[in-house]
Amino acid sequence: MLDRCLDSLYAAGGTVPRVIVVDNGAQESDTDGLETARPGVEVLRLPANAGYAGGCNAGLQRCATRYVVFMNDDAEVGTGWLEPLVAEADRDPAIGALQPKILSSKAKREGRREFDYAGGAGGMLDRLGYPYCLGRSFSGTEEDRGQYDEPAEIFWASGVAMFARREAVERLGGFEEGFFMHMEEIDLCWRMRLQGLRIRSVPSSVVWHEGGASLRQGSAGKVYYNHRNAISMLFRNRGTAALCLIVPVRAMLELAAILYYLASGREGIPRAWQAVRAASDSVRGFGETLRMRSVIQRGRMVSDRELFRGAALSVFL
Repeated sequence: MLDRCLDSLYAAGGTVPRVIVVDNGAQESDTDGLETARPGVEVLRLPANAGYAGGCNAGLQRCATRYVVFMNDDAEVGTGWLEPLVAEADRDPAIGALQPKILSSKAKREGRREFDYAGGAGGMLDRLGYPYCLGRSFSGTEEDRGQYDEPAEIFWASGVAMFARREAVERLGGFEEGFFMHMEEIDLCWRMRLQGLRIRSVPSSVVWHEGGASLRQGSAGKVYYNHRNAISMLFRNRGTAALCLIVPVRAMLELAAILYYLASGREGIPRAWQAVRAASDSVRGFGETLRMRSVIQRGRMVSDRELFRGAALSVFL
């Protein structure tokens, strides 16, 4: 999988990026000899698994470039993918992050052109703090028919292939390592937007994604991280007045999710347990969440009214 990713980066033409492969504390590393086999690739080996957030932050510390791309190793880039991203960021210094069009590798092998679940044509956020994507719905992902081929303002850029202004990421402290994995890129983009930075899609840049390489969709582990991190992200970034209205609704929806898991049969029982565990861990870690909230809210430059102007009340309602 890593070989396919690296092959695509060097076969894409145009600017050849500097590549740092973060070996995230793998017990049986398959990166030995990679630097010899691929001159120009640097391998950064961590002593323990720091998660997606910690791994990306470690790689970021080795960078001194104007821009950086945080990319999953189960992604492959299209020809000329990088130049449109650089051009868009150069054009507008207020850009904090950009997202290419993310398509499904599985669909590509089957001769179809379909958006990937993890990011699609750009990430959005509703007023209740639930993330969703252009090109994705509850019924599945859409066929790419060019319906999202115009660059657009989005709320967050997917960590599958997140192009970012390095200085902005460093100034905000990088990804929240306490999240470990899932939603850390949404939290970072939310903090960028609170600082007045813009997040946009650049659909002329195309990336294919395998998906589910770390945790498959619907797995109990994914349920835990999604529920826990969504709660923390909401309290960290949403304004006080809005939270007073949102928290009771979100609490009822969390309970509804647990009941839904339980009603879905034997497979739903571990998912329900992980959702309960996520809520419990969120309560235990609430002190740290409030501490970080204080830092984030003191530095905010954009009001919730402006940030969520035109946003849906909820994709669930």
